[in-house]
Amino acid sequence: MKKRISILLIAVIVPLFVVTSCREYEEASVDEYAILTKYMKDTGKDFANVVDATWVKAASAINVNVTDYSVPDYYVMDIRSAVDFDNGHIKGAVNVPLANVLTAAPNAGAKPILVVCYTGQTAARAVAFLRLSGYTSHVLKWGMAGWHSAFQAKWTSNTAQLNHANWVTTGTPAAVSSFKSPVLTTGKTTGAEILQARIAIALANTAWTVSKTDVLANPTNYFINNKWAQADWDTYGHITSAYRIDVADGLTIDGLNKFNPAATTLVTYCYTGQTSSITSAWLNVVGFDNAKSLSFGANGIIWDTMKNGSVAIRKSTWQGDLSAWNNNFGYYKTDGTYVSPI
Repeated sequence: MKKRISILLIAVIVPLFVVTSCREYEEASVDEYAILTKYMKDTGKDFANVVDATWVKAASAINVNVTDYSVPDYYVMDIRSAVDFDNGHIKGAVNVPLANVLTAAPNAGAKPILVVCYTGQTAARAVAFLRLSGYTSHVLKWGMAGWHSAFQAKWTSNTAQLNHANWVTTGTPAAVSSFKSPVLTTGKTTGAEILQARIAIALANTAWTVSKTDVLANPTNYFINNKWAQADWDTYGHITSAYRIDVADGLTIDGLNKFNPAATTLVTYCYTGQTSSITSAWLNVVGFDNAKSLSFGANGIIWDTMKNGSVAIRKSTWQGDLSAWNNNFGYYKTDGTYVSPI
């Protein structure tokens, strides 16, 4: 009898073990990264599609009503603190925390969204998530600092000519390697679901910037990407040990194996910190949770050099003669006070 019971138990347990093992194998074999990146390629969400020629708008390049200084063609989303919003904002702007931009986005209706922050950097992050979610959206270049002189302190106080030993003007970019893809574990199975989950994870990440002080002090502690053309690398220099991977060099879904998901921190830097912010946001979504933006970009390291640089460089320089930084449009306080242009 005991022998018969043992055989019966084995007959029941073994199939259960096999079924359970197969189920675990099937679940583990779902490659969310492959599903997500294929979906993003198929739906026009590769890096160059998200960061196209229209993603950032200077205040001087948009239609501003000079009677009341409203922006009639856009739904203006201001993601600064409530206190700073109350002290001055664009007429008609809506105050929305960064974490809630996707919740507020449908309120734009048919209008494109103009995202406003202090310097343009946080707005760039918001625009990455909005564009990946299907909303037409743009960054106000330089943030409120580029709207009226009353808001310029955050930019002016963060520019510098450091003459730092780890900013060098010789040498070639670090040789790229081939790294394994990130492993995603959202638990979702379709590209659309995984994308939505990854955007939510990235939105919840508040530690997405890194300072020039930390990076310049120990550059070898970071995977550093200089997002410039080779000509600017050669002319203006770079952080020592940096790679140089732009769109033409592999900043695409197909080229992501050039970025190391296992690095402690993957730092992108650009001229202003605005492009690196939208870049790091896109990288976060596709699986690089370690991606961060170097705050204020090269403006915080070689500002004097940039002011005397090429036309293209001066367009990306705070107070550069071609950068549309000094607009002085009127603004409003929440109590109804109007502050006119100076």
